[in-house]
Amino acid sequence: MSFDRELISNGNPMEPIVGFSRAVRVGPFISVGGTAPVGPDGKTVGIGDVAAQTRQCIEIIKAALEQAGTGLHDVVRTRIILTDINDWKAAIDVRKEYFRDGRPVDTIMAIDRFVNPEWLIEIEADAVIANWDG
Repeated sequence: MSFDRELISNGNPMEPIVGFSRAVRVGPFISVGGTAPVGPDGKTVGIGDVAAQTRQCIEIIKAALEQAGTGLHDVVRTRIILTDINDWKAAIDVRKEYFRDGRPVDTIMAIDRFVNPEWLIEIEADAVIANWDG
């Protein structure tokens, strides 16, 4: 069995320089990389507000999944990465607005910092297109 491979871009100029994609779809499987709370202007959304940043991350993930031919309903795993583990409840309160019905598995973890110190959160997601017909 062989699957096609599609690179999903959101136009970040660093993608070809650093060698990454917002998401990669291989057949019905989609992985969305660490998604930061960045607006279309390249600036951090919701500085100091983990809920606003969580919402921005999920909206970017949603757009990448839609570009790949699916949506949040096909997400099977999320990874919530925070700079302050005490922010977990605020982040999860936003996450559950988007994933209440599909209920993907989740990991919540904390790290020391991100590349941009304004970022309080990054989110990764994996999805499997349920009705894949190739």
